[in-house]
Amino acid sequence: MKQLLVLGAGSGGTMVANRMRRRLGADWMITVVDPAALHLYQPGLLFLPFGANDEAAMLRPRRRTLSSGVAWIEGGVTAVDPLHRSVKLHDGQNLTYDFLVVASGARLRFDMTPGLDDGRARGDVHDFYSLEGAQALRTALAGFGGGRLVVNVVEMPIKCPVAPLEFLFLADAFFTRRGMRDKVELVYATPLDSAFTRPLCAKHMQHLLAQKGIALEREFAAGEVDAEHKLLRSYDQRELAYDLLVSIPTHSGAAFVEDSGLGNELAFLPTHKQTLQVEGQERLFALGDATALPSSKAGSVAHFQAEVLETNLLEAIAGRAPKPEFDGHANCFVETGHGKAMLIDFNYDVDPLPGRYPIAGLGPFSLLSESRMNHLGKLAFRWLYWNGLLPGRPIPVSARLSMSGKRLEFASPSASQTQGS
Repeated sequence: MKQLLVLGAGSGGTMVANRMRRRLGADWMITVVDPAALHLYQPGLLFLPFGANDEAAMLRPRRRTLSSGVAWIEGGVTAVDPLHRSVKLHDGQNLTYDFLVVASGARLRFDMTPGLDDGRARGDVHDFYSLEGAQALRTALAGFGGGRLVVNVVEMPIKCPVAPLEFLFLADAFFTRRGMRDKVELVYATPLDSAFTRPLCAKHMQHLLAQKGIALEREFAAGEVDAEHKLLRSYDQRELAYDLLVSIPTHSGAAFVEDSGLGNELAFLPTHKQTLQVEGQERLFALGDATALPSSKAGSVAHFQAEVLETNLLEAIAGRAPKPEFDGHANCFVETGHGKAMLIDFNYDVDPLPGRYPIAGLGPFSLLSESRMNHLGKLAFRWLYWNGLLPGRPIPVSARLSMSGKRLEFASPSASQTQGS
């Protein structure tokens, strides 16, 4: 029997496994390897620090998220050997494969910034990129009496690049509701030279930051945390004092990617930006946060990649070259606080643009502007995730970016060039 092996059962791995189970016959076994017994809805982590207590709705048993006919091995991976098409597990078991998909996500590397773990141990440094971290931060914010709250991105890339900004916007609303906004100084320290990676969107984000009284510390490359004195120090020796530090630490790929010699300096897999085939490996593909692609590490990206990968796995199985179909498409609802959100839709070449989505002139969502409908869309996404995206069901949104509904008079040069090509 032929074997399709998927390493990782997060969003990307689960979607690919479920999609391929419907496309491959009984002569194919599909096996997913993941050590976690529960599947976590990661977008929900953003709301936990601000009082949400719906963890039960964010977690499902792993077996329930995988289609019948997809085998699941509850274990970790030690190494991948592409030459012999084998994968070694922590328990010593060796699995062979005909095709391999790596969807092992990204690790939070607090250990890579000196002093960061010391601050976490003292209770002054927190994160919201893990369930435990978001729960602890919920307790910390509930008892926060005022002072300087610094949100710092240590290094790019990170999962969901807009999440740090969303956290600050929600923090502004949270402290306003509690009648203590004037007692809290909010600061965003980023290694970027602006609030976001795309220029037009960055202007909108910076306007919102200024409007909400949130200070922006640009080009702040965090080098260490002085936990005793509550100081965040950059490599160029700038210092930011904090009463509470919310850190988005360095991200890296899975340890087995590094140990197998397949990744870059951060253990992300060099992957063809359009076919999703791992560079130099005919039978190895990757998607989601595990890749070194210049696309956003967001859940919507994994969904669009899963559609492309479904096609390209079938092409590769048939002995044909994979198709260059992935264009870096990403769309994200950005919570801006007070029951509103912004929606951005972009790809490798086209920056986020204003307009209406997904239907030109109708929406119902507005692009690059705040609305109540966008906020409701973000909340409704959880249902779509569990019932549509994760099972791999068809969704009436193209994996490729559509220019329909976008106002090109605001387009960046790259967008205009793409539209005219």
